[in-house]
Amino acid sequence: MELLLASASPSRRRLLEQAAIPHRVQVSGVDEDAIQNPNPLQLVQELAAAKAKAVQQILLNEKLLNEKSLNHPGLGILACDSMFEFEGEIFGKPKDAADAIQRWRCMAGGWGVLHTGHCWLPNGGGEHRAIVSTKVQFSAVTETEIIAYVATGEPLQCAGCFAVEGRGGLMIERIEGCISNVIGLSLPLLRSWLNLASFN
Repeated sequence: MELLLASASPSRRRLLEQAAIPHRVQVSGVDEDAIQNPNPLQLVQELAAAKAKAVQQILLNEKLLNEKSLNHPGLGILACDSMFEFEGEIFGKPKDAADAIQRWRCMAGGWGVLHTGHCWLPNGGGEHRAIVSTKVQFSAVTETEIIAYVATGEPLQCAGCFAVEGRGGLMIERIEGCISNVIGLSLPLLRSWLNLASFN
């Protein structure tokens, strides 16, 4: 029994691999810029749901799902979307290195919140949604450290401009909440959903 991950994120896939959760990937192809909402919590949830439903539609189109029961070989479809909130401003992935450097100048020594919207469409039908938020405190890093970190290219691939599981972990002072959520998805939340599936 596999989980179908509706994401191209290598970090999310790595989390599932490390947790020994069988899975495969089906990228949704959702135009994220077309979905707008000024509320970051609502936005990450809407994006996650849109990705999950887009993958579900791909499977229906390929006749891999039965439209009546939505049964397919697997545990269901999981989609996530993450955004970083810092002092009321929402950060997705930085546009370029200059954008990443400017963000880090603002974030150094401060606190932010990483929000991840999760949507699970379990095998057999139904829909589960949840938002997990984790507080992150950054170290008071220097300009030299910021420039060197951005030069690695790592922050250019991440919502919030850092990867706690990579070089960015050196620049994080403290995390309050679910650490796997900061990486890409909440494993405790996923465990609760998969446990729920085992009783259905």
